[in-house]
Amino acid sequence: MKRIFTTALALLFCAAALSSAQTIVYYDAALLPLYGKAQADELELSSASALCVTPGTLSPLPDSCRSGSQTIRYHRLPSSLKGVSRDALWNLGCNSAGLYLRFRTNSSSVYAAWESELGFNMNHMTLTGIRGLDLYVLEDGRWNFLGSGRPGFERFTRSRIIGNMEPQMREYMLYLSLYDGIKSLAIGIDDTAQLLLPEVQSPSAESPLVFYGTSILQGGCVTRPGMAFTSIISRRLDREAINLGFSGNALLDMEIARLMAAVENPAVYVLDYVPNATAEMIKAHGEEFFRIIREARPDVPVIFVEDPIFPHSRLDCRMADEVREKNIQQKALYERLKKSGEKKLFYLSAEGMIGDDYEATVDGIHFTDLGMMRYADHIMPVLRKALKASGR
Repeated sequence: MKRIFTTALALLFCAAALSSAQTIVYYDAALLPLYGKAQADELELSSASALCVTPGTLSPLPDSCRSGSQTIRYHRLPSSLKGVSRDALWNLGCNSAGLYLRFRTNSSSVYAAWESELGFNMNHMTLTGIRGLDLYVLEDGRWNFLGSGRPGFERFTRSRIIGNMEPQMREYMLYLSLYDGIKSLAIGIDDTAQLLLPEVQSPSAESPLVFYGTSILQGGCVTRPGMAFTSIISRRLDREAINLGFSGNALLDMEIARLMAAVENPAVYVLDYVPNATAEMIKAHGEEFFRIIREARPDVPVIFVEDPIFPHSRLDCRMADEVREKNIQQKALYERLKKSGEKKLFYLSAEGMIGDDYEATVDGIHFTDLGMMRYADHIMPVLRKALKASGR
């Protein structure tokens, strides 16, 4: 009799749980503030419809949420650079690396439904890093990882990122994909919950950090978007970071310097292009790139970063020579600018950048999560000095 009663009680609890299951309603993410862009695009949506996905469906977002403006919203480069930038650079600028949304909700679950532009894959980086999403929650003044939006093998994914929470109002940050673009995006919450604009202004967007660099800066090859070092640093300093990392294409293109110079009220510029640029490029074009930024922002500190000492360069003689020559040119540029009277210049040496145990990369070049954390640790003291000099 006791066993029958226990079984009946368990069934009663299960029935109660099922009856209280929430319907999920999706809202167009264009309703939410987006951060991490160097420049807003004139073609972006100014408003959007509230409901984007019929509750319970697994089909792609309807056409009303697939406008060109919606896609452009999640591009890092403004549409004015299409046809101006090299095709390879423009295409990488359509990746959403470093972009993030902010919102608050009292939902017990948070879902996302998104369509990637390319459905891109690589053999040395996880899908969650390439075209997934990353959700953080603000707890006691600190941004903590909560869950990943894990992409499917098709371009459209609907994913529950977190569930079974107490339904209380919380502040969230959603990082977008690193190595693919976002064609459309919706946030799903309980039908009884509210999706609201953020109340806490964190990370602060008043004076952003502006980073320019390579595939490593773009986020290669971390397991999830929140582990890109620009995002790690952004959370540590509670300050918006702009990720202008272009895989294989940080080649000192002058329109990127002009875009960086156009960022409103920047706190600091970080120039981390050396892994892509040749020694000859740095010698020929490094000062011109810097001057575009400096003429527009004479009081903003600039940090010059060396090429990392890659693990295989200790035995690969050609690679060792290449790294050494590029770092010599980077240091020479820095010294030349200082001698010319330039102030608020800082230099980050490669020594100790990713440790000395050779364990911080996935392929001898691109950083793992460990490598990104070590890089962030390495640059933080210099960043703090630069921010002190900035006064922002």
